[in-house]
Amino acid sequence: MCDCQSKRDALVPQIAVITKIRQDTDDVRTFRVEKPTGGRCFDYLPGQCAIISVPGLGEAIFSITSSPTNKEALEFSIKRCGRLTDYLHGVEAGQQIAIRGPYGNSFPVEGELKNKNLLFIAGGIGLAPLHSVINYALDNRDGYGSLDVVYGARSTQDFVSYEELSQIWPDKPNVRVHLTIDRAEEGWEGHVGFVPKFVQDLAFSTDKTVLVCGPPIMIKLTLAALAAMGFGKEQIYTTLEMKMKCGIGKCGRCNIGSKYVCKDGPVFRCDELDELPDEY
Repeated sequence: MCDCQSKRDALVPQIAVITKIRQDTDDVRTFRVEKPTGGRCFDYLPGQCAIISVPGLGEAIFSITSSPTNKEALEFSIKRCGRLTDYLHGVEAGQQIAIRGPYGNSFPVEGELKNKNLLFIAGGIGLAPLHSVINYALDNRDGYGSLDVVYGARSTQDFVSYEELSQIWPDKPNVRVHLTIDRAEEGWEGHVGFVPKFVQDLAFSTDKTVLVCGPPIMIKLTLAALAAMGFGKEQIYTTLEMKMKCGIGKCGRCNIGSKYVCKDGPVFRCDELDELPDEY
């Protein structure tokens, strides 16, 4: 496990440089971020987040997409959806930003997930926080069992990191990638349909620990599908980082019932979600 910085250090912004930009979809870019002198800005664990800010424009919290095994840089897959993200989608490599973190808890990669068969289920940009865990498990392969990745998008043009999905992960031993799109399109010979039904059709055995991330309705329906297949809530993890803002439990935006997502999450085991109000 990494020796993460103290919470005090996480509050202090530091200057970073965007050193590389990859266009994943029409509205998603992946940014490689380093210290001006090179190297990543801080240590972290899979599932944790960071706050990126640009003076005069504001700040926002994003999942760290890269694995902690990458010592050279941090990566963020960011969807264009507001003022700050509009700006980031318009910059070029070499642009300076401010960054601070890490925030929140993490997926228990050295705890409950160790030596388990893992099933990753993602929809849309929900692949971003799971991407870190998948590559962490692949880089520490002896510590985990089989890996299944189920990923759905609206169309083939909406798959994030599609080259990795189609050419890298499937070639790894004991790794299976299952892709689906919402509606049929010319040239696509894979599965067509929504993620929850696809998961049921794949008929996974219940000897797996499940990590789910995607739009709220997808998560809700996928949890119902998994329950119908015999999975217990204690086998399933999800992340609610989209509700975070300040990262330290002061602004109150991420308060859900008795929980603060930024302090108690963003990663939750699904039996913990029973404590939250019904709308979540």
